[in-house]
Amino acid sequence: MIEKGWRLVVHGGAGSERIAHHDPEHEAQALAGLGEALEAGRSILGQGGLAVDAVEAAARVLEENACFNAGRGSVLTQEGEVELDAAIMDGRDRSAGAVAAIKTTRAPISLARRLMEHGPHVFLVGAAADRFAAAAGIEQVNNDFFILPERRRQLEEALAAGSGADPIKYGTIGAVARDMHGSVAAATSTGGITAQRWGRVGDSPLIGAGTYADDRRAAVSATGSGEYFIRAVAAHQLAERIRIGGQSLQDALDAVLADIEALGGKGGLIAVTPQGEAAWGFTTPAMYRGVADERSQKVAIYADEFSR
Repeated sequence: MIEKGWRLVVHGGAGSERIAHHDPEHEAQALAGLGEALEAGRSILGQGGLAVDAVEAAARVLEENACFNAGRGSVLTQEGEVELDAAIMDGRDRSAGAVAAIKTTRAPISLARRLMEHGPHVFLVGAAADRFAAAAGIEQVNNDFFILPERRRQLEEALAAGSGADPIKYGTIGAVARDMHGSVAAATSTGGITAQRWGRVGDSPLIGAGTYADDRRAAVSATGSGEYFIRAVAAHQLAERIRIGGQSLQDALDAVLADIEALGGKGGLIAVTPQGEAAWGFTTPAMYRGVADERSQKVAIYADEFSR
């Protein structure tokens, strides 16, 4: 347990396959990307900065990394477009900002942060959210900017597989942090699931489902079968298991994943407490993840790699 230091955990998604499973360099690139995200957060937390600044910075690095299903490199909808979701939450006062189905804002997590701090609402969707971003001076790009050839191939594969396609081969990204002041924050960003339809929104931007932070309990970011994480109110359930149920962080996290699995879903969670404890877990073959504190930094992909 860390009582005075900081702690940062990031994930690059829980899924059943690598983003580009024919590219032998992909894992090394993804691990390097996780390390860069940790360094971005470390540079803030190590100087006594706020957890909310650190998780935004870490998530922003992952949004720009084509290895991950968020920002540039997101999966495609059935119509061949990218629709982006993101949320951020500050545990100090439980302020939050969330956006969904945006198509032209380069930094979804920064838009969510801007909304949290300056918008009259918590959650914006679609073209109106992109207009809010443009008015706030957040960079706008064509939707093609986000689309990679490998993601087009994956869409074609999913459409050919039909109902047999695995919707979470490629997970989302997220970060949770505890700063030197004892406050926590969480950020999550995603491109959703391959071939999603009808304006589908998953758990990532939903406060309490895929993203949650509360200085009385924990900060949580989720990845996986979004519909099941929504039904389980996963991130909030984890925090309440600690606050009301008296469970340890790891026991609470494992219990939430078991609840989701009983419903038929799969995925992973990362979490930190205001006391500096960190936990993670996943029910898929892999979850890109990394953890850092004042003494060390490490990254991993598969279940048999570093333990808690």
